[in-house]
Amino acid sequence: MIKKQKGTVDIYNDAKIWKYIDFIIDEVMTRYNYKYIRTPIFEDTSLFVRGVGDSTDIVSKEMYNFKDKGNRDISLRPEGTAGVVRSYIENKVYADSINPTKYYYNGTMYRYERPQNGRLREFTQFGCEVLNTNDPLMDAEVISLSYNILKSLNIDCKIIINSLGNKESREKYREKLIRHFKKDINSLCDDCKKRYETNPLRILDCKKDNDKDIFKNIPTMIDNLDNDSKKRFETVLEYLDILKIPYEIDNNLVRGLDYYNDTVFEIVTNDDIGSLGGGGRYSTLVKELDGPDVDGIGFAVGLDRVVKTIKDNNIKVPKHDFVDIFIMYVNEEEKKYALYLTNELRATGFIVDTEYNNGSLKAQFKKGDRLNSRFNIILNSEDLNNGEIKIKNNKTKEEDVIAIEMLIYYLQEKLFAMNHEDCSCGSECSCHDNHEDCSCGSKCSCHDNHEDYGCNH
Repeated sequence: MIKKQKGTVDIYNDAKIWKYIDFIIDEVMTRYNYKYIRTPIFEDTSLFVRGVGDSTDIVSKEMYNFKDKGNRDISLRPEGTAGVVRSYIENKVYADSINPTKYYYNGTMYRYERPQNGRLREFTQFGCEVLNTNDPLMDAEVISLSYNILKSLNIDCKIIINSLGNKESREKYREKLIRHFKKDINSLCDDCKKRYETNPLRILDCKKDNDKDIFKNIPTMIDNLDNDSKKRFETVLEYLDILKIPYEIDNNLVRGLDYYNDTVFEIVTNDDIGSLGGGGRYSTLVKELDGPDVDGIGFAVGLDRVVKTIKDNNIKVPKHDFVDIFIMYVNEEEKKYALYLTNELRATGFIVDTEYNNGSLKAQFKKGDRLNSRFNIILNSEDLNNGEIKIKNNKTKEEDVIAIEMLIYYLQEKLFAMNHEDCSCGSECSCHDNHEDCSCGSKCSCHDNHEDYGCNH
């Protein structure tokens, strides 16, 4: 038997959780006026070497590299930023008069590392990239965007934030770190020894040695910022206070990518599950990839970890494990009408299924129950000849025979009442789990316009 590759998963039982997260991402990103972008899963290897940095673990250890049939060096994307920036440059998006450019993405990434719970070789990230603005206000917006998406999923989290400073501040801090670690460099792990030569700031990201004495008195970046960097960081924090985003300052936070400067942040849960993602500002990446000299900022969050957090905390998400209507029949003529009616009702916006195996009427009733059908339509030739149709409410067990031309109006009215039973557009609303303060009307956040009909498209 052929089995899936190590570090990959089949998503089926949790598929509805994944789809719900996708829905929330799209909804919140749209409210922030971010445009969806989809870039290739594989790119020229040099994009990641130059963009992510050859001193990072991602590039030096974890990338899936191969030669294609044209003998070109190709890599599966290990993260989303480099591909978005490449697209921005290649398609000359920077020439657009509307700036900044605000993109979001949601797709699979690949890293060859030891699979762990919540960390796979094929994984999914969503995130955003904002290009052509240096305004601290955008730092606050990007951070609030990441926080509010997770908050919309009822995940209890906070922001861990730091500033790496501008180029001048980083160079001075780099020299201090080199002097600090020099006398005990041989006591550190092999990775830290390499980082000491290539990018000393990334020693702060070490998980093996961070409990050693040498890490206790490390000079902090925050104390080595120049006036411009310090003022910028204070402004970002002030904006986050206005937005009421909970945060903590961590002087040792550096993130794992070489292109960051100034603001860096992580999103962590408040229940010690760990980091869900993070991001930061990058002022030189676009130029280093042969684009214009413009700033950028972004974040990425791992969907695998988000799903794990939702399940570990028993967070309720709407599952929609039902169909609105199950259509039943017995003979061939009724089957043909079932085919027609199924198509018509689906086009109207209802969730509809029918029988495909010519089962007995008794078997079809059982199938309707397994599908959690809210209404059963029972077709019979006599009713159809009279222009009528029989419909059964599976909750009340009541049956009605109505004129065929009234069917859609009947279903809209009944399903609207069923969707909003005993609540003010609350927990049983089929279009969304919680509209506590509205009546599913024109301002309903789950759909643009429910003004004159029953929460059906």
